[in-house]
Amino acid sequence: MAAAAAAQTPHHAFWGYLVWAVLFGALFAWEGAGLLRPTDGIPTLSQAIDAVTRHHIGRWALFALWLWVGWHAFIRGWHFLLRGPEG
Repeated sequence: MAAAAAAQTPHHAFWGYLVWAVLFGALFAWEGAGLLRPTDGIPTLSQAIDAVTRHHIGRWALFALWLWVGWHAFIRGWHFLLRGPEG
């Protein structure tokens, strides 16, 4: 049963999960580098977001980005991730 489900899983799903894992790994590495070596000048995520949201246009741009990512990730092509291939 598991072998049949694995055979039906699209090959592009593996690459999609791999890309997301690399992106989150890079994000955590950046945050870790910023926290472990504060004198090296690598900003943490909160410092980078603070620099962007210091100005009104930055707040609006970050809000627009948040809406755009949310729309494309959850609304536009929504399918429940834990549901089986039969739908």
